[in-house]
Order: sequence, then C-alpha cells, then structure tokens
Amino acid sequence: MRPTRTESPVWPATAGPVLIFGAGSVGCFLGGLLQAAGLPVLLLARPRIRTQLQAQGLQLSDLEHRAWRLPAAELQLLDQLPAGFKPALTLLCVKTGATAEAAAQLQARLPAGSPVWLMQNGVARAEQAEALAPNLSWHGAMVPFNVAEQVPGHFHRGSAGQLLMASGKDAALRALLLQLQAAWASQGLALQLEADPTRLLAVQWAKLLLNLNNPINALSGLPLREQLMQGGYRRCLAALQAEALALLAAAGQPLARLTPLPASALPGLLRLPTPIFRLLARRMLQIDAHARSSMADDLAKGRPSEIDELCGEVMRLAARLGRQAPFNARMLALLKAWPDEPRPYSPERLQAALGLT
Repeated sequence: MRPTRTESPVWPATAGPVLIFGAGSVGCFLGGLLQAAGLPVLLLARPRIRTQLQAQGLQLSDLEHRAWRLPAAELQLLDQLPAGFKPALTLLCVKTGATAEAAAQLQARLPAGSPVWLMQNGVARAEQAEALAPNLSWHGAMVPFNVAEQVPGHFHRGSAGQLLMASGKDAALRALLLQLQAAWASQGLALQLEADPTRLLAVQWAKLLLNLNNPINALSGLPLREQLMQGGYRRCLAALQAEALALLAAAGQPLARLTPLPASALPGLLRLPTPIFRLLARRMLQIDAHARSSMADDLAKGRPSEIDELCGEVMRLAARLGRQAPFNARMLALLKAWPDEPRPYSPERLQAALGLT
C-alpha cells in the first residue's frame, strides 16, 4: 500500500528546507516521509549512504505494510553544510557518540539561534548539546520506534509508537512544527508536541527503560519478537529495569506511561510465564518478525553502540545518588567486551553473566 503523495501549500517559501543532519536509518525514514508529503528536505549523509541514494533513490516501508519510493533525482543530498546555509529547522539524527562533532559543525555553519532537535536516545541531550554549541537553539525529542536498513537504500520501521518533540515557546517555530506534524500524519506517522520540559524528560526516561532491551537483543543475536518470547532474556530485562526504577524513585523522577501498564509494573510483566506474557503484552509485541534493535545492527557492523546512553545513563544516575547499578554495569561491560568474543549469548549464559540466579 503506497500512501498518497500530498503537497504542502502552507510551508512558507521563505522558511528554508528541513535539514536532516545524519541521514542514516532514522534520518532517512523521517526525512523521506517529510519529502513524500511535499516538504523541502535536505539529507546530509555519510558517503556510503549518499552514494547508494544517488544511485538508486530512497525506499521506505513500515510494519503497517505502507511503502514509499523516492527517485534519486528528487533527493537533495549533502556531504557537508555550505557556509551561510539557513534551514527552517534541523533534525539531528546522528548516533549520540557523534553529537559533539555534529554540534561543532552546525555551530560553525548555521546562523546563531538556529533551532535543532535531537532525534536521539538518552535523556537531557539538549542541555549537553547546548554546552557544546551555545549559539544554537537546542530542543529535545524522542523517537520510539525501530528503523533498520533492510538492504542498501531501503529503510524499514519495524515497531510502533509516536514521535515526541519539544515545541518551544516561539509562535513562528511552533507553526512550522505543526506543519511537520501534519506532513508526517499524512504518511501515517504520529507526532506529539510537548511544551513542558519536565514532561519531555519523563517520556525520555520511560523510553530509556524500554530501550534497556536493546543490549539484550544485540547479545542474543535474535529478532526482537523471538528474543522477547524467551523467559530467560525477559528476566535479564526485568533486572535492568527494576534496578533503574528503584534509582528513579529515589531521585523523585516521574515517568510517563508509554505502555498499557505503568513503568513500575513492567518487570513483573516480564517475569511472567511466556504464555501469560504473550497474552498480556500483545501491544508490546507489535513488532515485525524480523525487526532487531539498532544496537544489534551496530554490533553486526562493528560500529560503536549507544550502551553508554542506556545502561551508562542508569549508572550515572546511581552515582549521583551515591549508589550503584550492578546489573546495568555488567551489561555495559558485556557490550564493551563484545568485539573480543562476538558470540551470541543464550538466555542461560546471559543470566549467568549478569549474576542472576
């Protein structure tokens, strides 16, 4: 099923295009849908992806069986930002480890005050980016779903969820965000705008809790659905989440509700026998049969993972409280050691490595 291509008559001609800085899996998916809806989009991509897109165009698909194809001739691709370039807004989609380098490039090339949204994992990213590039206007966001490159130039969204972006207080900027919202909605992707930074932080922490499954999935070597259907892997996730939940409660950090159950109930759900878990977690299991976490792709391709922004964030919270997070610390160590022994972990082996009985 191919969504209807719609033009956007209300996008101001003087506003400039939407810049996707870091057009990898997430960046190509988000930017491609905006272009399919008729918005002007520039994709700044690494040489490998840029070469593929120049040769064969951009193909997108999702778990609702929608599909899009953007010919190469319609794509606007960049290898670097030209001096004096002024996009309407920028979506920063690089991995968190590349944020410092990206922030430096953006500050050197974009006009002061240019708005940038961090479409990344982790919490409090906007504050960290502002320290790196204080001349820009940084905003938080949350991408809830998984996007993977199925074959070169084809990016597939394999799980559900709606985007969340900080809306800010500027009326003109909010008007542009409403156009993003309408453009993505026309292609079947929901965006929620959030004006309250404390609410955004609550959502980011709740998403981090769910993302603690990413290293487990990466080490299992299995698709997400198959991995979650094995009780031993779920017990590992329950241990990571329960440890983080105790620390968040001690810190007084509220959590948004991203699943039918509150976050505090997730470890108990994960520890249930598999037949009961399958019945109660139907929405959690709305995942393509072959979808994997982006961290699994990182390990498979020898790229640095974002484990420091997941388990590492839990460890930093523990340190601020004068506590420890041993399960998350062990998981971080396992990911760091993966290149020395790239062998998938069975549920039993992973439980033993985490110190679970």
